[in-house]
Amino acid sequence: MSVQEVVKRCEALFEDLDFGAVKRWKAAQPGRKAIGYMPIYVPREIVHAAGMLPVGIFGGGDQLEVIQGDAYYQSYICRIPRSTVELGLTGRLDCLDGMLFPSICDVIRNLSGMWQIMFKDKYVKYFDLPQNYDDATGGSFYIHEMETLRKDLSALSGVEISDDNLNHSIRVYNENRRAVRELYAYRAQKPWQAPTSEVYLVLRAGCVLPPEEHTALIRDYLRETDQQKRPQRDNARVILTGSFCEQPPLGLIKSIEMAGCYVVDDDFQLIHGWLLDDVPAGGDPLQELASAFLHRSVSTSSKYDEKKEDKGKFLLKQVKTRGAEGVVFAAASFCDPALLERPMLQEILAKHKIPYTAFKYAENTGQMAPIREQAGTFADSIKLWSAA
Repeated sequence: MSVQEVVKRCEALFEDLDFGAVKRWKAAQPGRKAIGYMPIYVPREIVHAAGMLPVGIFGGGDQLEVIQGDAYYQSYICRIPRSTVELGLTGRLDCLDGMLFPSICDVIRNLSGMWQIMFKDKYVKYFDLPQNYDDATGGSFYIHEMETLRKDLSALSGVEISDDNLNHSIRVYNENRRAVRELYAYRAQKPWQAPTSEVYLVLRAGCVLPPEEHTALIRDYLRETDQQKRPQRDNARVILTGSFCEQPPLGLIKSIEMAGCYVVDDDFQLIHGWLLDDVPAGGDPLQELASAFLHRSVSTSSKYDEKKEDKGKFLLKQVKTRGAEGVVFAAASFCDPALLERPMLQEILAKHKIPYTAFKYAENTGQMAPIREQAGTFADSIKLWSAA
C-alpha cells in the first residue's frame, strides 16, 4: 500500500460520519459491542479488555450541519457538544452501545447528563478523573473509577475483565502508543516527509479501528512516506497547542502548513499520547494505569496543575526537544480551559524569548484566509528574527 493509499484510507475513515468501520467491525462477529468516548482521555484498555471497540467521538467537524443540536446549548458554548448531540439525534451513533464522558470541562459534564436523558437504553458514564496527584488520594479515587467502569463493562459485555485480560490490553496499547511516539518523532525530524495534515488523519483512524490494526497502519505510513522523497522547504518549526478537545478543521491544519509552518508537535487527540511511556503490564493493572496517569502523563489545560511553578514546563520541553522556533496557540472558541491558561503560558514563553501567536477557531469553520495570513506573517517573522 502506497503512502497515498494509506492517507486516502484514513481520510475516508475521517469523513465517514456514519461510522461504517465500527458497523463492519461489529457485523464481523455478532454480539460485539462498541463504546464511544469523548476527548480527551479514558482508559481504553478496560474497554478493549472487555472485547469491545473503543470509538473516539470528536464532534461532526465541518461536514455536519447542526440543526437539532443548537437547541440544546447556548451560542456562547463551544461547538463540539452541539454537533455531538446532532450525531446522536440523527442516528449516526446508533452503532454505539455506550458513551464515556471524561471530565474535560463543565460542558462535557453537562453533556453526559443530557445523554442519559436522551438515550435511556444506552450505557452512559461520566468518567471522572483525579485532580489530586497523590497516590493515596487521587490514585485511590482513580482506581475506584476504573473499577466501577470495569464492573459496568463486564456486565454489559458478559465478559469478565480479568487482570490477565487487562494486562494483555495494556500491552496492546503500549505498542500503539509506541507507534504514535515513533510517528511524532519522525515528523519532528522530517516534517516535510510527514505533513501534519496526513499525521492528523493517521491518528484519527485510530479512533474507529482496533488498536492492533491502527498500530500496523501507523507503521505502514511511516515506512511508505519515508520511501517517497518530498521537497524540503525553509519553513518555521512550530508547536501547535490548545486543540486537545474540539478539533480544528482539516483545512485549517493545511492552511497553517501552506503558510510556511512545519508543525513539529501538537496536542491533537490527546487520547493517543496522554501517557508518556509504557505502562507496566505484569502487576496490578489498575494500579499501574493510575500511576501512569498521575505521574507520567502530558500537561494540558484540562488537567489541574498542583504546583504553580510547573506551569509551562511541559510546553518549554516540547519546544526544546522538538527543535521548535515558535508556538501557535490554537484553541476552540469558548474553550474555557485553553483560553484561561493561554495568558499564563504566553507570559512564560515571553520570559524565555520564544515567539508565539494565537487564534481561535470552530470545528466547522476556521476563517482559513485570515488564519493563513496570520500564520504566514508569524513564520516570516520567525525567520527574520532567527537571521538577525
